[in-house]
Amino acid sequence: MIHLFTQRSFLFFYTCLCLLLPGSNGMASDQYAEPRQKMVRAIEADVNETSLYINKKRLDARVMSVMGRVERHKFVPPSHQSWAYANQPLPIGHGQTISQPYIVALMTDLIGIDPGEKVLEIGTGSGYQAAVLAEMGAEVFTIEIVKPLAKEAAKRLADLGYSRVKTREGDGYYGWQEEAPFDAIVVTAAASHIPPPLIRQLKPGGVMVIPVGSRFLVQQLVLVSKNEAGDITTRQILPVRFVPLTGDR
Repeated sequence: MIHLFTQRSFLFFYTCLCLLLPGSNGMASDQYAEPRQKMVRAIEADVNETSLYINKKRLDARVMSVMGRVERHKFVPPSHQSWAYANQPLPIGHGQTISQPYIVALMTDLIGIDPGEKVLEIGTGSGYQAAVLAEMGAEVFTIEIVKPLAKEAAKRLADLGYSRVKTREGDGYYGWQEEAPFDAIVVTAAASHIPPPLIRQLKPGGVMVIPVGSRFLVQQLVLVSKNEAGDITTRQILPVRFVPLTGDR
């Protein structure tokens, strides 16, 4: 997914790189603390810049706290770890990306989850969004269609102690029927339409956030809400660009 790479992002990115050069002071366990906080400030700046789109000037403090804790460098390939806290997407192999931190924070904020709620994620990728959702206290069910990524993410999340995350290899278009209904659904790949199976698996009163549009054009991040009667409403949030949702359809 590509989004909002500005001059400020470049300067931040350069700062992170300098901080992580060999010979820098500090223990390995905290060498990323300052870049991570710079990333949080970059997210806050992007929220302010896009406030007319998202109809708010700040995200939930809980979300921002989690973004400042989750170790993004553990979810990117070693060759990109010095860029891990730049506010931009990064390649993770197999034609896929780890999403821009601002977008991860925004999607997490939009679903408004509470601890203990069940969240379905479509598109595990490296596992970063799932980790953020787990840190929010959610019980996370995440599906990845690319077999090597699914295997790597499952191991990574387990090794990092994310026991609240359940992983599966498969086509996310069809959801995870046996674990439905879900309080919220997060789709991290662009679909040409909102998949009906996901609407059915969304609990009454629940919400879904999904990028909708062509793989060759800018898409719209859409918030889908299901009321207690089961009626669906949608709201376009922001123009974005994600990798496409793939599968046999």
